[in-house]
Amino acid sequence: MALHQDPPPGHPPGPPAGPSPTLAGLTLPRGGRAGELPPVHDTLLCVALPAFTVSAPHGQLTGQGAEGVYREGRRLLSRSVLRVAGREPLALQGRLTGSDRAVFLGALRLPGDFGPDPGLLVERTRDADGTERIVLRGTAPRTCRLPVDLTLGTDLADLGAVASGRPGPELRASVHGTGLRWTGDGGRSVAVAADPPPMDALAVTGVLRWECELAPGSSFTIVLRVRPDQGSGAGASPRVGTGRPGGHLLAEAVAEGDDPRAGELLRTSVGDLRALLQRDPAHPADVHLAAGAPWRCGPVTAEALWAARMALPLGTRLAAGTLRALARGQLAGGGPESGRIPGPLRDAGPHLPPRCTGIEATLAFPAVLAEARRWGLAAADLEELLPVAQRCLGWLRRTAAASGLVPDPGPAGPWRAETQAHAHRAALLGADLLDACGLSGGDDLRDTAQVLRARFRREFWIDDPTGGRPAAARTPDGRVWPHTGGWAAHLLDTGLLGGGRYARGLLDKAAVEQVARLLGGPALDSGWGLRSLGDKEPGHNPLGHRAGAVRVHDTAVAVAGLAAAGHEKEAASLLRGLLDAADSFGHRLPEMYGGHRRTAGARPVPHPAACRPAAVAAAGAVHALTSLAGIRPDVPGGAVSVHPPASVPLGAVRLSGLVVAGRPFAVRVGRLGLGMVEEAGEGLQLGV
Repeated sequence: MALHQDPPPGHPPGPPAGPSPTLAGLTLPRGGRAGELPPVHDTLLCVALPAFTVSAPHGQLTGQGAEGVYREGRRLLSRSVLRVAGREPLALQGRLTGSDRAVFLGALRLPGDFGPDPGLLVERTRDADGTERIVLRGTAPRTCRLPVDLTLGTDLADLGAVASGRPGPELRASVHGTGLRWTGDGGRSVAVAADPPPMDALAVTGVLRWECELAPGSSFTIVLRVRPDQGSGAGASPRVGTGRPGGHLLAEAVAEGDDPRAGELLRTSVGDLRALLQRDPAHPADVHLAAGAPWRCGPVTAEALWAARMALPLGTRLAAGTLRALARGQLAGGGPESGRIPGPLRDAGPHLPPRCTGIEATLAFPAVLAEARRWGLAAADLEELLPVAQRCLGWLRRTAAASGLVPDPGPAGPWRAETQAHAHRAALLGADLLDACGLSGGDDLRDTAQVLRARFRREFWIDDPTGGRPAAARTPDGRVWPHTGGWAAHLLDTGLLGGGRYARGLLDKAAVEQVARLLGGPALDSGWGLRSLGDKEPGHNPLGHRAGAVRVHDTAVAVAGLAAAGHEKEAASLLRGLLDAADSFGHRLPEMYGGHRRTAGARPVPHPAACRPAAVAAAGAVHALTSLAGIRPDVPGGAVSVHPPASVPLGAVRLSGLVVAGRPFAVRVGRLGLGMVEEAGEGLQLGV
């Protein structure tokens, strides 16, 4: 297969052997070994793609690491250092006030100040597009006349160069209008305009200077605007139709109840999902999610599809746009690879070879389409996407025909347990989808699922004195990888276990119970979420992205799957751990964080290279929280029901602003575990 390999999060790409390697869909420089990714775990990211800013908590942009203002994968501003009376303000606080805005507070003692009180307060508000408002407030009992200097600079570096540690030197500025301008290679240029206009602009040093007079209680405000010059070269200005997608794509869901953290996490997660929305440049009507900022803002990925799936309670339009974007890359022709969606290889941890994200997306496509239909996908979208799903299912049948299993990444394998779970789910949901649409092939897919299920139960289960466990993978020659990790959550076939339908599940009832014990045990449940590799397994690394770190996607899938299978104790433990971790991260969950064992008074350890915000983390929070209501829609059948956990892990909760059949949906779960639908579209039969 014609695949290329993406570096895993936190791993720099090696020297290219052909085409330039990519990170986040961006071309990296050729030649030599790249440096490590600049750490971003202690930065504040304001995101409204295609723009975002990376700021240290003190608020100054110093040109170090990844700091700066970015748009469409290019750093427009790398330096913005404020000095008042020749000194930098003392940083007091930096915080996000929304997904796209940060506020930094500082103070400065002025000459003649007595006692501990500063005579000047500084507030900087920075938006994702680089617009900044600087307010100086005088608190001294006398009038002060102060010089204010702002040192600006940029390298106009590509994000890939920043990620590889080779951004290049800062460019020389020129005076332009009410600010400064920089021009780089290829005619790219950027300008910063200031209001009020500075008294002086020094191009050699990149300094804008004002004189401000502050009476007691008065303020002085400077507004900076960073803009690529129109018509100044490739990437200098937004392309037609690539503006911010409308927020109506995702509903404004609200959670209220006994545990206020649920509401904060849901609000922040919806905001982050909206911030990560981006348009397909060639098809601006289609919107999908970036995998995460700052490093993974490239083309549509398998992670974007998983995120769209978990965000279905917020509406189906995002899923439709994501499916369309992936469909355009589907391989055509009559060969064995026809119907597969291509994608890069992705590191799979210390024990397994890299996996193919394209195979993951191919198997997810028909399953997500089937689930979106049940949530109320528009008939026109279903009609357009159904042939693509049929081709994906055709590829699945042909690929599984040889052995009854699906190899990943190539015909030689290995056979991964997680891939078999995705294939089994695709076959069953795909069969139901074809039947519902009056198309043939459903029986063949059910036969494929039955063969896969039988082989999996026979060949992937490892018996041991503790009750056994599933193998992570095996090869056609019988080699087995026995290492247990968070991937096992995907074996629960979320959505297929309701009503005791274990005959359709990949695992039988006894195996599901054993997997639930493993997921809820101390080896995998860190207290903050689900480890990607058990802490007793060889090669365990609590900061390894596939070797022991907590991955929010796996944890959210486990919460929903365990709750659907009736293992509420284990689901509740993981959900509470996820909420506690979110609280430590200001309710903005990163895609992964340290899998260290939770101890009294400890906080989860951030991963230095994790994206935050990340699509699967934000959507995973939505998925985990809506599992509290157990919403099961069947819009084509004119019904929707709720099956909340009887244990009510977070107490009473009300979820409103959700979307079923394109109409608002609200459900309340009481302290006794009883669910009640409070709002739903007309024509839906309600059940509990």
